[in-house]
Amino acid sequence: MNKVMKNFHQKHPFHLVDPSPWPFIASLAVFSCAISSVLYFHVFFYGRNTLMVSLCFMFFVMFMWWRDVVRESTFEGHHTGLVQRGLRYGVLTFMVSEITFFFAFFFAFFYNSLSPSIEVGSVWPPKGIYTMNPWQMPLLNTLILLLSGCTATWCHHATVSNLRKQAIIGMACTMILAILFTLLQSYEYKICDFRLSDGMYGCMFYMSTGFHGFHVIVGTMSLFVCLVRLMTLQLTQQHHFGFESSIWYWHFVDVVWLFLFVSIYWWGGV
Repeated sequence: MNKVMKNFHQKHPFHLVDPSPWPFIASLAVFSCAISSVLYFHVFFYGRNTLMVSLCFMFFVMFMWWRDVVRESTFEGHHTGLVQRGLRYGVLTFMVSEITFFFAFFFAFFYNSLSPSIEVGSVWPPKGIYTMNPWQMPLLNTLILLLSGCTATWCHHATVSNLRKQAIIGMACTMILAILFTLLQSYEYKICDFRLSDGMYGCMFYMSTGFHGFHVIVGTMSLFVCLVRLMTLQLTQQHHFGFESSIWYWHFVDVVWLFLFVSIYWWGGV
């Protein structure tokens, strides 16, 4: 009751966030994922099981934190126009940090491919590495991901136009395409002739495409939350920033994949 009265007498449009344990717990989850990933990469005992537990812990924290944000936005009315503008700046800043993250992988790839060292036979791809044909499964994955971007845009425009049924259909199609992309990516890893431990090419290939796949999984979870909110009438024509930020993130994933396809699958495998 005191909290309700406090919000009623608030004289400014800003959101004074209540104390939350999730930032601290999320940092622990990410740290645990980093340590368990190193253990898994170096084939330590129980490294894989530790990584799975850490990922489940991180996804649980993500769910709980998103739940609180959705409650603050939808049921408590804290996300005013000014607050949403600040959140937009935050999402854009986060995406810039993601661009710099993937830039490091592309820089490493081009640095080694444009001037291959004598340790890899002074050729690129290195000797003994049989790259995948970019015009088979990688091209199919590219078309699937681009189509998912189109259905996500359709869903966004349908939401803005207050066409809820079309928005739900568009988001459901996006979810199906996203899951299909992840399954095909997993199958591609299974049939690939080289592994993460096969020199710098294998390391850069799996690190760049693997982290992109992780971003696809996170984006799929975010879109699933938006689909549930669409079906429960939580997203309106004027108030749908959470969905809008998910669409931005998904288009970012699309663009990164285009660079991966052109540079690593096509140009790097010639």
